[in-house]
Amino acid sequence: MRGVYDIIAKPLGSRYNNSKSIGDKNLILNTEVFNHQYINREAEVTEVPVVNSLNLSKGDIVVLHHNVFRRWHDVKGREKNSRSYLKEDEYFVQPNQVFLTKSPSEDWSCVSGYCFVQPIKDTDSLSAEAERPLMGVVKYSDGTVPVGSLVGFTPGDEFEFIVGGQRMYRVMSKFITIKYEYQGDEEEYNPSWADSR
Repeated sequence: MRGVYDIIAKPLGSRYNNSKSIGDKNLILNTEVFNHQYINREAEVTEVPVVNSLNLSKGDIVVLHHNVFRRWHDVKGREKNSRSYLKEDEYFVQPNQVFLTKSPSEDWSCVSGYCFVQPIKDTDSLSAEAERPLMGVVKYSDGTVPVGSLVGFTPGDEFEFIVGGQRMYRVMSKFITIKYEYQGDEEEYNPSWADSR
């Protein structure tokens, strides 16, 4: 089966990333189906669409929107699959739900309109925050902002993703508002729990 515009993909692992192995035990971190933070966002492309606007190939890995694999409850409390559900371990993915792509021989590349920004540590001795708000280093870019740039972005436009064990924010390129000069004391911030998911 092949979609005209929709990609068909399967999750890497399971639908939810809500458990952690500790020794020989498995610890469940979350039991709620509606919490978006524990939904798997990485998938493998199993079928490319007829209109392949993202130039994907079978076997490519994509980082996508959390609603693709999400389950939810209707007004009567019945658990349902997302509208993307095709059959067990296969889902329709619209091109606008994909943010990063990776073929087996290449590194991650951003879809047009998006950048992934890693936050930096807050070095202000008077601040109780671990990271500097609304600032970070561009790790993956669509080309509008150079990779490695220290940037600022507008509040409310950052969405948290874990990519390769690194916590990053997906920010639309148009919401990156300023490029800072490095001061020399910037250090990327990745909380210890990000590598454990």
